[in-house]
Amino acid sequence: MMEKKQKINALKYANKWLEIIKDENHPKEELSKWIIDESVHNFAEYFNEGWLEDRKSIREAWHFASTEWKGHWGTFQDILGRNYIDFLGWYGLMSHGWSHPKVISAVMAQLKRTPMPSQELLDPLRGALAKIMAEILPGDIKYSFFASSGTEAVEWAIKLAKLYTKKSAFIVAVNAFHGKTMGSLSMIGKKDYREPLGKLYGGEVYHIPFGDADALERQLEICEKIGVWVAGVMFEPVQGEAGGIVPPDDFWPRARELTKKYNTLLIADEVQTGLGRTGKMWGVDNWNVVPDIITTWKALGAWVMPISAFSSTEEIWQVMMYPNPFIHTTTTWGNPLACSAAIAGIEVMISEDLPKQAEEKGNYIMKKLQEFVKKYPEIYESVSGKGLLIGQHFRSKEIGYKVTAIAFRHGLLMTGTLNSAHTVRIEPPLVTSYEEIDRGLFILGEALKEVSKSLKIKKKWTKIDFLNEKVENKNLAIENKNI
Repeated sequence: MMEKKQKINALKYANKWLEIIKDENHPKEELSKWIIDESVHNFAEYFNEGWLEDRKSIREAWHFASTEWKGHWGTFQDILGRNYIDFLGWYGLMSHGWSHPKVISAVMAQLKRTPMPSQELLDPLRGALAKIMAEILPGDIKYSFFASSGTEAVEWAIKLAKLYTKKSAFIVAVNAFHGKTMGSLSMIGKKDYREPLGKLYGGEVYHIPFGDADALERQLEICEKIGVWVAGVMFEPVQGEAGGIVPPDDFWPRARELTKKYNTLLIADEVQTGLGRTGKMWGVDNWNVVPDIITTWKALGAWVMPISAFSSTEEIWQVMMYPNPFIHTTTTWGNPLACSAAIAGIEVMISEDLPKQAEEKGNYIMKKLQEFVKKYPEIYESVSGKGLLIGQHFRSKEIGYKVTAIAFRHGLLMTGTLNSAHTVRIEPPLVTSYEEIDRGLFILGEALKEVSKSLKIKKKWTKIDFLNEKVENKNLAIENKNI
């Protein structure tokens, strides 16, 4: 039972934070530093101390950790007023930029009306969003179910594929990232997240090299020969967590042909690529392919509310409706606040043509990055990507971290994949201005120059050490000979 003292402490602390939340003025320096210290302490003591150890915002922000506070389009400001160009875009979440006014306005208006659904009466925004989605989804994909996170959308795509096909196996890609709940985790192509948990999904899961249509064909053929029946084949159109890896142009068309031939479903995990990120409304649009099931999340809530979706055709969706229309539900699914953000976000996506912006700005950045690759071969292996989903592949994770750390200290935020800086993504908001892009590229260029200089000094000293060692060995040989 909660002690009276604990209640008083909780109440006092909650009220202090509510004062901070409600104050529209920027906190004064003393309060700002208190907020930073409290944030670091609370994360370490009550959330995850290990999470702090990998943060550039802790390591590289001088005396006070960089604590996010507010932003505009592609630039944000920490609580101490330090400005940063955002080349991270919150891992693709922030396609619409920091707090797009049209989206904020819609959500605030809905908040005053009703934030959550009764799940008994009809809530109009859920149906409206489903209809809008049907208009913009590829081909004959029509029905959608709304949740809160990308991993939920993938879990439910797996569930839908199993319900419809009555099969259990899946084929996915090496280095794929699909989420961290148990079903989607089973589909991930990295041991870092899977290995500690042992056996995951109960059915068979086969991994093939991403982009290898021949390997997909062989695996489907083998499964048929041994009587393992495949419910679905699931890939990201462009691998995000792996670092903006683009498959060969024949991969998605062949995957579509092969799944039809072997009577299995093609699932496009568009959690990161969906809604404009790759320069098209959907990642699969780059190859004119229509999957059977599609998942989306990050851009759908326009960085204001978390909302995800999985969608499919009328034929496949029948198993969601009959004989049990409650075969899949959650209490807050498709809530009005999230739906209002998504409706406003899609309106902005279309009216401001964010996919086209992503394509043009991505080409602009890629051209400059290719110049960096040629200029600094000791730093870069390559760059890859489509639209504003770009991966910089460095010679080592140590080099990648140095580049991002120096850039961060000079006001540019980039980050590596979840557990390595060997590959560092560039995923700015699609609304980022060319002025912000140029500023970010300038800072990146300066960071590369500094890292290149340090590598040359290190190489020079390594060479001197090697020559000294040769002289010492020669002298030692002479001494031994004389002995």
